[in-house]
Amino acid sequence: MGHTNSILLAVSKCPNPTVFQKTLSVNDFYFGDEEFPYPMGHISFVGKMDRDSLRGGAPAIAPGFALEIMGQHSLDFWLTSEDLPDPQNRVTLDRDGKIVLSYRPNNEEGHKRLHDRLKELMKQQSACVIHGHNCHQGLFARNRFVGDRIPLAGVAHQNGTIRFGHDPKTSVLDANCKAHEVDNLYVVDGSFFPSSGAVNPALTLMANALRVGDHLIERMN
Repeated sequence: MGHTNSILLAVSKCPNPTVFQKTLSVNDFYFGDEEFPYPMGHISFVGKMDRDSLRGGAPAIAPGFALEIMGQHSLDFWLTSEDLPDPQNRVTLDRDGKIVLSYRPNNEEGHKRLHDRLKELMKQQSACVIHGHNCHQGLFARNRFVGDRIPLAGVAHQNGTIRFGHDPKTSVLDANCKAHEVDNLYVVDGSFFPSSGAVNPALTLMANALRVGDHLIERMN
C-alpha cells in the first residue's frame, strides 16, 4: 500500500511569497464530516511551485514568463487519503525472479470528496489580508499540466505486505510484530501496517519500533 495522493494548484490574484509553505495543514476532514462520515484524508501545502517545477508538466509552448507569474501567485495543495488493504494488491516474483507489482488504487470516493471540500473552502475565501479583496481565484486540478494524481511510481511511503494482526489467517505478524510461525522473526518497518494512513508514517514507524524494542527487552530478560 501507499498513499492516494493528488496535487491541486490554486492561482491567486495576490502574490504568494511564502518560502516554508508546508508548515500549514488541515485535518478537519480526516475522519469525515456530517455529509460523508468516512475518512477523507489530509490537506497540506506542498513545497512552493516555481517556474522550473511547473515547466516539467507544462506544454512545450508555454512561455517561461507565464509560468513564472503562475508560480509567484500559486497556492499549492497536497491531498492525501488512506490506501486500504486489498488482497489482490501484492508483490510477487515471476519465474525469472523479477519483482511483479500488482496494484489497483482504492478509496477513490473519499479522495474525490476531499478534493470537493478543498474547493468549497477556497470559494469561501472572501478577502485578502494584503489588499482587502478576493485573492484566491480558481482552484483547478494540476492535470492541465501533468495530472493531478501522483502515480504509483511517485510513492515514497510504501507499506503493508506483512501486516500485523491477531489472526494468522489474515496477518503475517502478531500484535508485537513477531511472525506467527517463526519465533525469532520480528518486522518493524512499514511492512506491518494494516492500511496506509493519510499522513507520513515515519513517526508511527519509529514509535512502533521503540514499542517492539521494549517488548524484546522484556522478553529476553
